[in-house]
Amino acid sequence: MDNLCEVEHVLTGTRDAGRKQFVMAPSAAGAISRLAYVRAKKAGIALPPLLSQSGLTVAQIENRRLRLNVKSQITFLALVADALRDNLLGFHLARDFELREIGLAYYVMASSKRLVDALRRGERYSRIVNEGISVELDIGRSTTIRLKYLGVERHLDRHQVEFWLTTIIRICRQLTNRRLVPSRIRVVHTQRGDRPQLEAFFGCKVEFGADTDEIVLDNIGQLLVSSADPYLNGLLIDSCEEALSCRKASRGSLRPDLENTIALLLPHGKAHAGEISRKLGMSERTLARRLSREGLTLTRVLGNLKLELAKRYLLDEDLTISNIAWRLGYREASAFTHAFHRWFGKTPRKMRSREASIPEKQHPARAQKLYSALAVG
Repeated sequence: MDNLCEVEHVLTGTRDAGRKQFVMAPSAAGAISRLAYVRAKKAGIALPPLLSQSGLTVAQIENRRLRLNVKSQITFLALVADALRDNLLGFHLARDFELREIGLAYYVMASSKRLVDALRRGERYSRIVNEGISVELDIGRSTTIRLKYLGVERHLDRHQVEFWLTTIIRICRQLTNRRLVPSRIRVVHTQRGDRPQLEAFFGCKVEFGADTDEIVLDNIGQLLVSSADPYLNGLLIDSCEEALSCRKASRGSLRPDLENTIALLLPHGKAHAGEISRKLGMSERTLARRLSREGLTLTRVLGNLKLELAKRYLLDEDLTISNIAWRLGYREASAFTHAFHRWFGKTPRKMRSREASIPEKQHPARAQKLYSALAVG
């Protein structure tokens, strides 16, 4: 047990009404960050500045025993993707790596009897690999594999979730020796013009801008795992249970889960206290009390989230101003335009025109330049 628990959780400090309070931030084994690090290093990218911006160090990346902060991993992947000009970095990393690098969780899946058994193992032991993502399984005639973000703002991510969606399909295909094709894949974030490559791999359409991240597979209930080994599986389950005991869930900041909930409710005009608290499984009074403990109010969180989402959505050239307005809960594009001008002193169209004027040869820095121009506070 001591060896399994040697790898520590990541501590992050947050200000709470003038006091210093430390909460446990979700951590990950860090395999994706290390894969991205190797790819960027081979491409001659200067990595120390990117690591520094992500809150990581070379020593952390090179020591595979250390777990990494999930939010830092998400930031690092985005920076590497920009430096490499690879809008599908997460997909490319997942497509090319050795699945056994996942470690214990992969081996317990690969030794299971049936694919659904393997998926149940993945659901239970996913926290060993990444505490910021909860895998939820719904098994019936169709099997739905849903990824839910915990303690991390979903709107910050793109490459990590594409990595895991791709990896899940690769695992299913490898364990069954079949080219399984999902009937549906839905992804929360939007994607710019790179869908053909993804859809060629998955074999189906990918719905971006959805209200959940999920894969749906049909008629897999009786599919057997070609590498099944019941004796090894029993031993590995014991090891996984031991490892899982080191990853006990802890109640940290409410804000990430609150923002994930609000982001899904905004387009439907339901981002109000009653519906938000219901989705979070608590009363309005409890929600207000927990926010007060963190020195926050619902109005403040909602306003700041709209600012953050407006910045990110504006970077996606495939989203019209009207669509962005809808995603942020505005019934009319004009109302969003007025709010945007109030926040940043420019209309969203003018800000986009400014970004478009940056020469294409400076493409890796275009998003960062626009983001800096939109920075507030």
